[in-house]
Amino acid sequence: MRERPIGIFDSGLGGLTVAGEIMRAMPEESIVYLGDTARCPYGPRPQHDVREFVLQIGRWLAGREVKLIVIACNTATAAGLALAQRVFDVPVVGVVEPGARAAVKATVNRRVGVIGTVGTIDSGAYSMAVRALDAGVTVVSAATPRFVDVVENGLRLGEGSIEDWLADMGGVYIRPSIYEMARDYLDPLKRSDIDTLVLGCTHFPLLEAPIQQAVGTRVRLISSAEETAREVADTLEARGHRADAGMPRTELFTTTGDAAEFASLGGRILGRRMERVEHVGLPELESQFDRDLARALEAYEAEAACD
Repeated sequence: MRERPIGIFDSGLGGLTVAGEIMRAMPEESIVYLGDTARCPYGPRPQHDVREFVLQIGRWLAGREVKLIVIACNTATAAGLALAQRVFDVPVVGVVEPGARAAVKATVNRRVGVIGTVGTIDSGAYSMAVRALDAGVTVVSAATPRFVDVVENGLRLGEGSIEDWLADMGGVYIRPSIYEMARDYLDPLKRSDIDTLVLGCTHFPLLEAPIQQAVGTRVRLISSAEETAREVADTLEARGHRADAGMPRTELFTTTGDAAEFASLGGRILGRRMERVEHVGLPELESQFDRDLARALEAYEAEAACD
């Protein structure tokens, strides 16, 4: 079990911010990553569809004999984490609870903001996770879907390393249309007197500088990537499944979209060249969704409807 890889997936490129933290925290671990860029973004999709995607990809990763699955997508975590934990035999870790836990630790005035996709915000997953940890914390949420477009378009249009692109973001945000968008999204949260803001989408750490500019230096930004990496390490350690130093290590990055583009853009996020990116066709993923998974999804949604 120790030599098996960690499976990680996201709707696209954003989950590489989580994968990068996991690889930095556990450089001895092997990785299998799938970015579902052909169906990105997940945020506007019905939760039923997102849950089906989670089951398809989880089954695909299980077929690669992973020892743990990370849902490195806030929308997919909110919609499908509990279902995936029921269905799969290996531990499944999401990004919502680690981010919520970090926010509860960080807030002083007990007023926490959350930004994310429409799907993540509408699910109420962060509000529930925060209040489960501290019922006295007030959570103020806002959907900021156009931030995802800013990142995706910026990566495609920009050049050089991700560090260079991020350094230029301050200049980009001086443009009135972009500044007004950030202000419109974030001013209501500022007026709510939050002192902590959860970046509830894995794309958003790439916009940390302009988001900080918009909310002010008094507000602490929380990315779930580092906390998720800690949870993965703790889970593997508790089970005795951490890889030993010196074990042969492998990396496999896959995408349902264009492999060459994914390698180019993903390499900018990770800060190094991605040597191996393979294409996974949607028919291959869709074929994973058999009768057993369909019944599991139906039963889960029936229970959720009763609640």
